[in-house]
Amino acid sequence: MSKTFFIADTHFGEDNIRRYENRQFESTEEMDAALIKKWNSVVTSEDEVYILGDFGAEKREAKVLSALNGTKYLVKGNHDVCSNKHYRDAGFDEVYDMPVLYNGFWILSHEAIYINSNMPYANLFGHVHNSPIVKDYSSQHFCVSVERIEYKPISFDEIKRKIKEASNV
Repeated sequence: MSKTFFIADTHFGEDNIRRYENRQFESTEEMDAALIKKWNSVVTSEDEVYILGDFGAEKREAKVLSALNGTKYLVKGNHDVCSNKHYRDAGFDEVYDMPVLYNGFWILSHEAIYINSNMPYANLFGHVHNSPIVKDYSSQHFCVSVERIEYKPISFDEIKRKIKEASNV
C-alpha cells in the first residue's frame, strides 16, 4: 500500500545552505548523496512525496529527481525560481505556486501560515530550517524542514500521530 510523505528545504546542490545551516556533511556531494540515500530508505516507487519548497539542484533537477523514489509534487518555495514547466519537465508530477489544501484540512505551504485554535486547519511547512523561534510541531502545525526530520521524508501517518499527541497535552 502506498504512503504519502513530506519534506522541505532539501536544497540539493547548494553548498551555501550546507554551511549556513551547519549541516553535518563535509561537502555538497556528500550532502546530496546522503539525502538521496535517506529518501530512498523510506520512500518506495509507489509512494507520493510533497516537497514543500526549496528543492534545489541548481538546474540538475532531472538527474536528482530520477534518483529519488516516488511520485513527486513541488509546492514552490522562495528558492524555486524556475517556471512550473521547467520543474514538470524535470520530473515533478505537479508544481504549485500557492499553498495547497490537502485532504480538506492540511494546508501545505513553504512558509508557515497563520493558524489559530479557532481554525479548522493544520499547516505543514518548511522554510525555517533549524530556527529556534518555531517549534517542530504543535496541535496545528508541523515543520518538515530536513534538519528537523533527520534529512529524510516523514510519513503523513507519523505527522498525524505527533500532532494528535500534541493535541492531547
